[in-house]
Amino acid sequence: MLVLLPPSEGKANPGEGAPLEPASLSLPGLAAAREAVLGELVELCSGDEEKAREVLGLSEGLRGEVAKNAGLRAAAARPAGEIYTGVLYDALGLATLDAAASRRAADSLLVFSGLWGAVRVTDRIPSYRCSMGVKLPGLGALAGHWRTPMAQVLPAAAGDGLVLDLRSSAYAAAWRPKGEVAGRTATVRVLHAPTRKVVSHFNKATKGRIVRGLLTAGAAPKDPAGLVEVLRELGYVVEAEAPGRAGKAWSLDVLVDEIH
Repeated sequence: MLVLLPPSEGKANPGEGAPLEPASLSLPGLAAAREAVLGELVELCSGDEEKAREVLGLSEGLRGEVAKNAGLRAAAARPAGEIYTGVLYDALGLATLDAAASRRAADSLLVFSGLWGAVRVTDRIPSYRCSMGVKLPGLGALAGHWRTPMAQVLPAAAGDGLVLDLRSSAYAAAWRPKGEVAGRTATVRVLHAPTRKVVSHFNKATKGRIVRGLLTAGAAPKDPAGLVEVLRELGYVVEAEAPGRAGKAWSLDVLVDEIH
């Protein structure tokens, strides 16, 4: 099983430690694309601060993120699972998983990123600010920049099992499973059952709890139909829609009564 996660906008401060070693990151086929983004981001943020803030879409209160990006090559790095914070990651609670579930997380979770493309939760990265929606002056829109290298690398990373896609639309634009891989991919929406609307906070929290439940249960569904069965066994109300034709992903709606 491969679980595709969005990053968090906010990042934890890694404190002191050894700096980033780009060659140590998983998915080495993304190395050249990573270096291109890292180089331009550092250059952008080492120059005109106002221009960098505009390009990155940062508010006045986030001005300090520009200087952080400028120092990325020398900044302390920590495992990505400790860097990403926010509602989904709080609910996932990587730090409190038992040893077996932690090993499953290391093997199965892949976090998408405007800067790194995609990383494992065990990959050491510094705190940064660069969303997939950014359009860098030299490289252009990051989703477009990542599309080709992702298409070359991700099918192999997906292996022959289930792909559980929990990404937001901005990050899904960087790689959409195709062909045989798409047929064993499931995308998930979390809906407030009484209104059948997506509510951002509990959508993220429920996705985090779903992943935690799968990891702690040691569940390894091979395909979307198996995932539906497992989620129902875990107590979720799930509506599933199989694709109308080959080469398309399954769509799953998880219905939640309470917003929390």
